[in-house]
Amino acid sequence: MTVRTRLMILTILGLIVTMGIWGWVQIKALDQILIEQQGKRLSNVAETVSAYYQHFPTGRGLSILDTTLKEQIQTDVRLARIDVFTVVNYDIDYIKYIAGASRVGYEWPEALVSSVAASRKPQYIRLKTDEGPAVGLLYPVTSDKSHPTQFVVGVITFSRAYAEILSRAQRLLVISTACLLLIIFLVLAMSYRWLIDRPLGIIIRTIDEFQTGQYIKRIPISHRDEWGQLAEHFNSMAQEIEQVLARNRDLTRNLEERVQEATHRVVQLQKQVNQLQQLAALGYLTATLAHDLGTPLHSIAGLANLLLERGNWTPDVSRKLELIVQQTQRLNTVIQNVRRATRSPGPHFEEVLVTELLNDTLPLVEPLLQKAGIELQVRIDERIGRIHADLYRLQTALFNLLQNAMEATPQGGVITVSLQADPDYREVALTVADTGAGIPPELLERVCEPFFSTHQEEGMRGLGLAIVQDIAKMHGGRIEIDSRPGEGTRIVLILPAK
Repeated sequence: MTVRTRLMILTILGLIVTMGIWGWVQIKALDQILIEQQGKRLSNVAETVSAYYQHFPTGRGLSILDTTLKEQIQTDVRLARIDVFTVVNYDIDYIKYIAGASRVGYEWPEALVSSVAASRKPQYIRLKTDEGPAVGLLYPVTSDKSHPTQFVVGVITFSRAYAEILSRAQRLLVISTACLLLIIFLVLAMSYRWLIDRPLGIIIRTIDEFQTGQYIKRIPISHRDEWGQLAEHFNSMAQEIEQVLARNRDLTRNLEERVQEATHRVVQLQKQVNQLQQLAALGYLTATLAHDLGTPLHSIAGLANLLLERGNWTPDVSRKLELIVQQTQRLNTVIQNVRRATRSPGPHFEEVLVTELLNDTLPLVEPLLQKAGIELQVRIDERIGRIHADLYRLQTALFNLLQNAMEATPQGGVITVSLQADPDYREVALTVADTGAGIPPELLERVCEPFFSTHQEEGMRGLGLAIVQDIAKMHGGRIEIDSRPGEGTRIVLILPAK
């Protein structure tokens, strides 16, 4: 059922109830007016009869009164009955019929006559006789005689004319009410489109367009009525939604930029770690070559110099010995140049807040952890303060530890990063723990050796923990490794506090 139908039904029902109550009040008022008019006529008749009886209370007077009442009944077709009763005050139940005339078979109840005599107030009564509806009046009259006696005059008149007037009034009221309801219904039906249907249709179309993504749509405000207030509230809400969507777009754009920036930082940090690993690898190779080649070269150069010092050589032999010494010196210079070229840059120590180290490094690996399905948990001791360290190298060490933990942790595992300080705050412990397969006990002592790795893939392997160990030593700290097969690995980077 539509709102229009419900509105029509409720309006018609309300009007029917209202018109019914109004009609009932009007009919009651008309009926009361007619009763009052009849009552005046009956009161006049009752007063005339009582006045005559009071002036002529003799037997001859009663006979004349009785004859007069019968003639009055015969001549006035509206009168149905006239009776005169006498009631003794000291015995209210003693009622005597004195005179009267009647054209209907109706007897006044003695209890009613006694009640009117006792109250001494006139009383109107609606009656139904064989001749039709009638109205009766019991009119009490106090006697002027010394003995306590009073009279009650009963008059009944037909009310067919008044009943017909009342019936016609009821029919006219019903017809007029029906016509009025029909007119109101037609007016409501015609005005519904202009008052409700048209503005409601505009609101519904605007809301539908708004839901399809046209957020610039607004409801036009033509009147400052309830529809105008609704349109104003919707437009205000739409404006707020548009502003929220604009802010969301800005936030999304900023988030994308931050993700791109973080991804770029991860790539750059990964490149820096790879470069550091390559430099470390070249440094280890160069140191090995310098050690393995330097000793023979020094021996060759020393022997050549000894031979030159003995003398008695031909010019050709002396020249060749000198060339041997020169070339060995040249090779030694080349080796030293290579060692200097592959050596890592010197550390840059500064005051570093360890929590800032985590805040700058962990967001770089969170996308990788989410992609691998690994949960990251962070626990920080509130006593952690600052340390004297090389921020770049600490980031490299932490990134290497996290990378090793990610490689060892399966999907659904957990990596825990925690910062703790000892009770005396002399050292700061940075711990990275995973839930991977762990390290076998026979390999635990070799994991920090350069180029040692349990992975078989090609590439620069086995330098992560070696680099972390070098960075720890550079800062005057150390690393501790605790691993159990099947339970995971826990690596602690311990650094001196500032």
